[in-house]
Amino acid sequence: MVRGRRFLTSCLLYMLPRKRAAGEGEVVDDTTTSSSSFNKSRIEGSASASNSVNSTLNNSNSDSRFTVENNDTEVTITMAIGDGNPQEIDEDLHSRQLAVYGRETMRRLFASNVLVSGMQGLGAEIAKNLILAGVKSVTLHDEGAVELWDLSGNFLFSEDDVGKNRALASVQKLQELNNAVLVTTLTTKLTKEQLSDFQAVVFTDISLDKAIEFNDYCHSHQPSIAFIKAEVRGLFGNMFCDFGPEFTVVDVDGEEPHTGIIASISNDNPALVSCVDDERLEFQDGDLVVFSEIHGMPELNDGKPRKIKNARPYSFTLEEDTTNYGVYLKGGIVTQVKQPKLLHFKPLREALSDPGDFLLSDFSKFDRPPLLHLAFQALDKLVCELGRFPSPGSEDDAQKLISLASKINEGLGDGRLEDINPKLLRHFAFGARAVLNPMAAMFGGIVGQEVMKACSGKFHPLFQFFYFDSVESLPTEPLDLSDFAPRNCRYDGQISVFGWKLQKKLEDAKTFIVGSGALGCEFLKNLALMGVSCGGQGKLTVTDDDVIEKTINPQFHVEALQNRVGSETENVFDDTFWENLSVVVNALDNVNARLYVDQRCLYFQKPLLESGTLGAKCNTQMVIPHLTENYGASRDPPEKQAPMCTVHSFPHNIDHCLTWARSEFEGLLEKTPAEVNAYLSNPSEYTSSMRNAGDAQARDTLERVLECLEKERCKTFEDCVAWARLKFEDYYTNRVKQLTYTFPEDAATSTGAPFWSAPKRFPRPLQFSSSDPSHLHFIMSTSILRAETFGIPIPDWAKHPKKLAEAVDKVKVPDFQPKKDAKIVTDEKVTSLSSSSIDDGAVIDELISKLEHIRSNLLPDFRMKPIQFEKDDDTNYHMDLIAALANMRARNYSIPEVDKLKAKFIAGRIIPAIATSTAMATGLVCLELYKALDGGHKLEDYRNTFANLALPLFSMAEPVPPKVFKHRDMSWTVWDRWVLKGNPTLNELIQWLKDKGLNAYSISCGSCLLFNSMFPRHRERMDKKVVDLATEVAKIEIPPYRRHLDVVVACEDDDDNDIDIPLVSVYFR
Repeated sequence: MVRGRRFLTSCLLYMLPRKRAAGEGEVVDDTTTSSSSFNKSRIEGSASASNSVNSTLNNSNSDSRFTVENNDTEVTITMAIGDGNPQEIDEDLHSRQLAVYGRETMRRLFASNVLVSGMQGLGAEIAKNLILAGVKSVTLHDEGAVELWDLSGNFLFSEDDVGKNRALASVQKLQELNNAVLVTTLTTKLTKEQLSDFQAVVFTDISLDKAIEFNDYCHSHQPSIAFIKAEVRGLFGNMFCDFGPEFTVVDVDGEEPHTGIIASISNDNPALVSCVDDERLEFQDGDLVVFSEIHGMPELNDGKPRKIKNARPYSFTLEEDTTNYGVYLKGGIVTQVKQPKLLHFKPLREALSDPGDFLLSDFSKFDRPPLLHLAFQALDKLVCELGRFPSPGSEDDAQKLISLASKINEGLGDGRLEDINPKLLRHFAFGARAVLNPMAAMFGGIVGQEVMKACSGKFHPLFQFFYFDSVESLPTEPLDLSDFAPRNCRYDGQISVFGWKLQKKLEDAKTFIVGSGALGCEFLKNLALMGVSCGGQGKLTVTDDDVIEKTINPQFHVEALQNRVGSETENVFDDTFWENLSVVVNALDNVNARLYVDQRCLYFQKPLLESGTLGAKCNTQMVIPHLTENYGASRDPPEKQAPMCTVHSFPHNIDHCLTWARSEFEGLLEKTPAEVNAYLSNPSEYTSSMRNAGDAQARDTLERVLECLEKERCKTFEDCVAWARLKFEDYYTNRVKQLTYTFPEDAATSTGAPFWSAPKRFPRPLQFSSSDPSHLHFIMSTSILRAETFGIPIPDWAKHPKKLAEAVDKVKVPDFQPKKDAKIVTDEKVTSLSSSSIDDGAVIDELISKLEHIRSNLLPDFRMKPIQFEKDDDTNYHMDLIAALANMRARNYSIPEVDKLKAKFIAGRIIPAIATSTAMATGLVCLELYKALDGGHKLEDYRNTFANLALPLFSMAEPVPPKVFKHRDMSWTVWDRWVLKGNPTLNELIQWLKDKGLNAYSISCGSCLLFNSMFPRHRERMDKKVVDLATEVAKIEIPPYRRHLDVVVACEDDDDNDIDIPLVSVYFR
């Protein structure tokens, strides 16, 4: 069991490693200004106070609280000690976020100052996401004090903080998330003039009148200040965005521009453009595109954007008359031109009465947003009248809210709603005071992303209102009003919405979280605040390679394990473990692990809450026993792999070049040195295995080992430089000369078609030059890593361009003559480049003989040092070599080159990740967790979600039910498992099935057949126990904790129709 308080640091820092922590008490006074149009003067509380703030901080070692005077108003400002936000981007630290935003957007974020007003649960989530993203500064504003009520919604607060100012209680823990962000506080009444210090302001707890006043100021300010108003009230939430009269979206979706490889262009009006069927086109009607590299129709190579229409998977029409253009010959790339978009936001004052189109999230509730628009206005009026929120369970307060909503509706004239849904408004009133953690997490992700859009112009803003509710998360059974009464505990806010009975179920739940990365840490935070597994009967198990050591809730009963969940750990996660679980939450990053957990949940009939993120996108899937299909019921199509011949000889995009580069890296620096060591460690066994294999692959392996120890063995760093220079010549000159000798530019296929037709690109050999920085960088990274494999010290001059150039220019490069009989694979179906021959065995014997001779001249302890590719260390030259290998190859084929960062994304297979989509996904899952643990909910109550925060798009729908199989009066789904107890014999099992009208003709256990009606000898097994047959015939080893075994039975009905029946579990203990 693991206990503690500092869950915040241990979990959320997973998302942003603290690689730039400042020294104790150190403050960096960063007064650098940016020329970006998105940047304004940096602030630390107020414009007039900023100099005083910096002066005070620079003369203080530890005390970060002070008072300044601003326009005759005393303003208390607290600043947590950080390192002042350097402008340089740590690409290692922010690699996953860079993969989403890019450098320019990150620079704009690093220059942005943001105000978050209202530090209840929603404000804390928004601030967390902004700080993890790395904005320049976040100022926390709140005039109120922490209440016990706040603890179920805000992960920053503990019981010790009750009575303290919310902003002051939050600042230090938020600062710990990222020392590169300046986190300050304001604890007194906010004036609109103070808003001018920020690029974006967010209000989470503000009256409508005050919001209108502040929004008017922000809207008319020059330049405009992005204004966001957001609030969550129980299971209801809303937000409003106003980024000013004119706001330019630089990139509406964040996707790479789509491209296509041209196959033909007609001389028509309009012209038809056809592309190769290598990949489907992603163009849409109205897109602008540019053409390049076209042979025969030079008029289209002018770089002018052109509009297309009639977009199809492999063709489109160009709105241009090409009748008099040159005749298309070959080649050509068409690339989408992404256009900026200008948006005109209305201020809140106008938008309230004329909201326009609401952003929908759930199409089963298409009429809900107008009602919630009305409800939140009524709530604002009620709070102004009462001076408080409606009391939980108070029918009087609920009726007052309904009455106010009715009056507002009547005043709308023709725009009034026919039904204001009093039942829904009653639920709204009962929970209006509560800020639920799942709602705060979800809206915290959405709002955080909108702030970053406002600061950067990246992605399309939410325009302008968004309303959401999850009223179906409420318990299915009607509750007594006393059940909502507070109990003077940290969960009172949640109890006011769901009642005490569901709270007890949450606390006593036995929960399994699989994975404790970014998603897993967010889940742990959310579940702790919800009180899940915090009761006397509750227990939460989390497993991953990293142990979660601390928790935010001292009542959280956690067992942290370092075991991967899989078939190899079924002794740890045994039958009893799975049978005792209440729910499983997946926080995994690979499909195979998800499928395994899915099968376990299917087998033991446990709810599985599944989610995943990819950049700004996220999805959730609910897998509920007997109600929904399981995760594995539907699969995404496998990613298309480039044919081996394309990667090795005919690349046409940078991905092909990087795939080849990664393969060469591993072959040269990892696999071959490892093979050398395997041979030297046990020569007789190694050579024996090669002789036994006797194939082309064994021959190729021995040739590489021999080459490494003979011709290409390096003893000095100069040898490594020479090897690198010759590799350059081999890769980028000789191989290209051989390829173009075998297949000249005018070569034709057997059908007479041009060999070098799209998507193939005709290559040109490179001429090495030590004055070319990219050529020299290839030599540097290659020679350094080669020296590392041989254990050769790296001299200082190796990293000095001039001295390295002098060394490489001394290398003698032999002339190359193309071979007439060279074999180059062109068949896309071929999976290996090794070609077998009839004399492989004789060649292998000869190679082994040479190896033995070379080994006799080596020192007995000579070993190489294989290098495993590691993308996350920028000092190890791994990515330098990968990028150099790929870019020189791209240069051969006139493919656009990429920088090291982009190469790292592709070759390192980095999954883009940002805190906002992670937060939203976990919030949505936890809203479903209420339903799963409450039980009794119908299929239509659950929601699967796909969201793209970049667009923004929210698509929620009820899950798909499982497929139903029927036989006679029986029906079953994939969730069913038939159980036969009493340690039956084979005959008893067959008879048990026959009583159901099923004739078993085949019974298997594992991969072994226990019975088949076609084999007469199997009749002799009829009186044997099924478990004995499994151990004797199938050689199944049954662990002591297992009380049953599973058999797969193939059956027919009486009409000889095959019937798919569930798995049969035979209990023998």
